[in-house]
Amino acid sequence: MLVPRPRRVAPSHRLHTRRIDVAVDAEAAFTRMYTDAPRAFWLDSSRVEEGQSRFSFFGDGTGPLAEFVRYDVESGLCEIERPGRPVRKVRASVFDYLKRQLVTRQVDATGLPFDFTGGYVGYFGYEVKADCGSVNRHRARTPDACWLFADRLIAVDHQDGATYAVCLAENTRQGAQQAADWLDAAMAQLSFVSSAKPTAPPRPTAPRLDAVEPWLVRDRTTYLADIGTCKRELKDGTSYEICLTNAARLPAPYDPYDFYRVLRRLDPAPYAAYLRFGDLDVAGSSPERFLRITRDGVAEARPVKGTAPRGERPEEDARLRDALTTDDKTRAENLVIVDLLRNDLGRVCRTGTVKVTRLMATETCATVHQLVSTVEGRLREGIGAVDCVRVCFPGGSVTGAPKLRTMEIIDSLETEARGVYSGAIGYFGCSGGADLAIASRTAVFTDGEMHLGAGGAIVLGSDPVGEYDEMLLKTAAPMRAHRDRIAGLRPAARTLPLKEAVR
Repeated sequence: MLVPRPRRVAPSHRLHTRRIDVAVDAEAAFTRMYTDAPRAFWLDSSRVEEGQSRFSFFGDGTGPLAEFVRYDVESGLCEIERPGRPVRKVRASVFDYLKRQLVTRQVDATGLPFDFTGGYVGYFGYEVKADCGSVNRHRARTPDACWLFADRLIAVDHQDGATYAVCLAENTRQGAQQAADWLDAAMAQLSFVSSAKPTAPPRPTAPRLDAVEPWLVRDRTTYLADIGTCKRELKDGTSYEICLTNAARLPAPYDPYDFYRVLRRLDPAPYAAYLRFGDLDVAGSSPERFLRITRDGVAEARPVKGTAPRGERPEEDARLRDALTTDDKTRAENLVIVDLLRNDLGRVCRTGTVKVTRLMATETCATVHQLVSTVEGRLREGIGAVDCVRVCFPGGSVTGAPKLRTMEIIDSLETEARGVYSGAIGYFGCSGGADLAIASRTAVFTDGEMHLGAGGAIVLGSDPVGEYDEMLLKTAAPMRAHRDRIAGLRPAARTLPLKEAVR
């Protein structure tokens, strides 16, 4: 008896793309197409680094498949908004919800040089650690996680000089027609945008460390006392390294997007980002990749531990860089976090595949030098990107080690929730890939207020005053951008949004 072949089931979704052979100016394109969208994103490689930050992605939430997910970790509820439908609440961890939804919209991205082909863009706030084995003492003022499903986006390839319009649509005749209409409109908009012009990095200047001090949640005396408490915990052996942070709260500038445009010039970064989610804006210039998972299952972390200011003169700059590279205390900090990430990845990767491919390399950014390591491994069968992120969250570089006990110490010292800061910002793609950055050097705007977090790793050899100054240093670029925009100058007139152009 012949057994009939199983019928091949057509995929439920299909990818539609167009390409132009020029890398458009991402800022000009985002401003033209999405600056007035109520929900929009820009994952911005404002500092392009070979092998690390080749692509920028931007788009909004107006597509037919779009949805917005807002998560409250205390209640365990995801609030789901979709165009034209009532808001609904789902009792599920945000990790479980994202994983379930991504499975239903899988697409083949073969032939494209990037892994983000539609999917979720957004952030996990630090307090999502409660879903990862920790306990929260503080509750954030902002949602614990926000994720926008983007079925339409623009991708800029800074390395090969190309721009793609990408549309994920239902695999139907109507879906194909909607995709074609949007691609036509997107190409028309991009034709008005000039190609990207190489810009010289800003000249290093001595940072003004005291600008943030009047706005700190915990003043100098309190922060120094907290460092002392950390060192006592370290001496008692309850932790090896404690990543202590502080926060500043100050009046928000008129337009957070204008703030971000200034910030990306002052402090270009490989993992910069701007998110506009209704009444919440996030603007960051992160130098640190939390996790990248490729669609074929390779996971990579690039922890940053060790930061030094740039010098105004070349000889001073070289001296500061060399001092960071050879500083025993800084190298010890980095090694502790590398070991922690090896352990985290070892929980989800195949035996024998986790390796340190780069240890304590000194990298130079626009405003700082930093010590960076790279850890990678290959995920086990059945483990996906969301699973990997859940196991490794929060990033070890924002907690310390051992992770769970150290987070308890942190919660006992810090007087409020970290919120978006020191969580993770990035994407989960429908082709199986993901790329998330540590939410550092990141400002959060809501209710007329700007929230800015900063901190550093405390080890036994830490100098309290030096640690306090390092915390201030990490606020210097956002504070300068704030100073330049707090005058409240209204932005220039803007072009018709893409959603209007399609009508």
